[in-house]
Amino acid sequence: MQDRHRFDVRAWLLWTAGFLAFPIAGIAAQAATGRINDAGSALVGGLAAGAVIGTGQWLVGRRLVGPWTWIPVTAVAMGIGLMVGAWVVGYGTSLGELALMGAITGIPLGAAQAYLLRARVSNAWMCAAAMPLLWALGWAVTTAGGIDVDRQWAVFGAYGAITFMALSGVLLDRLRAATGPTASTLDSTPPVVVTH
Repeated sequence: MQDRHRFDVRAWLLWTAGFLAFPIAGIAAQAATGRINDAGSALVGGLAAGAVIGTGQWLVGRRLVGPWTWIPVTAVAMGIGLMVGAWVVGYGTSLGELALMGAITGIPLGAAQAYLLRARVSNAWMCAAAMPLLWALGWAVTTAGGIDVDRQWAVFGAYGAITFMALSGVLLDRLRAATGPTASTLDSTPPVVVTH
């Protein structure tokens, strides 16, 4: 029997591999709406990107999250968050503007995903608290990495995505470790479908 307090490297690597969904999400959002330069494009781009990211997260964490709630909730939360965040920064693309936009996008995303995780991991509220910071960091890393953010993407690029997924994977593992033995874990129980 595996010690549930031990860091699960295999599950963390699998979760981190989900970063691949982010560049795909950016391309999908670009195809759906073009640049994120007004409220409509931000909403549509966020919905498209959120659906792809939610699908990617479900594929790598399906023992923890169910597709029928996780994917649509992630899409709607990201659509709303990006619409508000992009509007607040005037659709700007400086490092500070993108970090603020990311933080605002992370607020509804974190709250919605934490709500869905509440029966699966202890202290799921920590996801809600961490997401704005992690989304801001994703944009900061992407911008510092020289990605052409002036194209007004809906989501940060691969550098930011790897950073985001790696750190959120550490958080999920620690929350899993704090969860009682009867709760579902990131990688050690049969798949569950979360329904609310």
